[in-house]
Amino acid sequence: MAHGKSTERMRKVGPYGVETLPQVFTAGSGLAAYRDAAASVDVPAAPAACRDSLTERARLHWHRHDGGDPAALAEEFLAAHGLPLHDLTHPARPHSDSGVCGAALYLSAAAGAHLAGAPTTAPEPAPTLPDLTVVVYHHGPTRPTPPATPTPWSLGPWTDSWTPRQHADAVDAVRAAIGRGDVYQTNLVGHAAARYTGDPLPALSRLGALPGARYGGVLTGDGWAIGCASPETLVEVTDGHLITRPIKGTRPATAAGRAELLASAKERAEHIMIVDLERNDLARIARTGTVTVDDLFAVRRWCDLWQAESTVRAVAADGLGLADLLRATCPGGSVTGAPKHAALTQINALEPVGRGASMGALGWVTPGHVDLGLTIRTAAADTDLLHTWAGGGITWDSDAHAEVAEAAAKTAPIRATLAGHRRTHDRR
Repeated sequence: MAHGKSTERMRKVGPYGVETLPQVFTAGSGLAAYRDAAASVDVPAAPAACRDSLTERARLHWHRHDGGDPAALAEEFLAAHGLPLHDLTHPARPHSDSGVCGAALYLSAAAGAHLAGAPTTAPEPAPTLPDLTVVVYHHGPTRPTPPATPTPWSLGPWTDSWTPRQHADAVDAVRAAIGRGDVYQTNLVGHAAARYTGDPLPALSRLGALPGARYGGVLTGDGWAIGCASPETLVEVTDGHLITRPIKGTRPATAAGRAELLASAKERAEHIMIVDLERNDLARIARTGTVTVDDLFAVRRWCDLWQAESTVRAVAADGLGLADLLRATCPGGSVTGAPKHAALTQINALEPVGRGASMGALGWVTPGHVDLGLTIRTAAADTDLLHTWAGGGITWDSDAHAEVAEAAAKTAPIRATLAGHRRTHDRR
């Protein structure tokens, strides 16, 4: 693995090797001038006690057109930089305030589909976003976060990638496929973009303060940034114990909405289908007979919505490494459908644009511990536009107009927060 001086740019030297250097962000990109050493790290699931003392030391970007296996590339890159994740059954190593702390890991939904061998031909609305990013952080001296320089912020109107009618037609197409026996459930996701002026990083950072944002935070790159308010655990590994927390089923956060969600046969069937899929995903990488389900269809709150969540647990098979973990769990079953490969094929045919930063994985990894959120309730910025995505699972009992309304309800708090129209709350 080659290394260079910190003032140089990252350059690719092959599908399984890169020269990696600290990242510098420039004002000309439309993102504010920024260096990783100038502000605290706000990556979802990063250790809270370390965020003001982390310094970026190495960075990897990968796009699908680079070729190769992103899961293997991530594992090899981390090992080369002092973070061996070849065997996640080992106990998490004791945390040290010196040296390497851990790494941010982001994998796009398209990269997950690539790992699953599914087609990914839809055009990406934000092509500057990488499909894999790994950022290694070391401890440095504790530093205060500098005060932000106020900049005028303006967000234009949102333009959707499909009309409500086109979205409803796609729902009907999924129902027809279910009737033919092609799939049991498919998750459909819509995209919208809005032009902005000013620095998008404060707007994206506000997402992490939305209620229920278990994976709230921001990851930035050269000319792009991702802001996350996700409540959903894609996969967590601690000392060889695996957890995933699929979310399926949504209603307004009122007493009547909670009662309706609990009583909905359609939502419960949709949810249990995905729990079964997640059980199967974990079983591929777990010790035989260790997969269990806790808190089936527990109702949790995210912003102004009730959502149903279950917890699936297992004990990792001997020698399970990060690459096999990513291959088994990405993309997440709650944002694909069942069977997963058939659903991904239908998603590629029906959705007009790619899923970009959404419906992928984002979080923190260190030896013996992986904590990745599913990037629902997520927005991204490129040099000119902010992007959001939202959708829902389609079953035979789905009503097309209700599904369109549900997607709008999910994206409304994100759009309002990005515009600065919503008072945020403490992260919880």
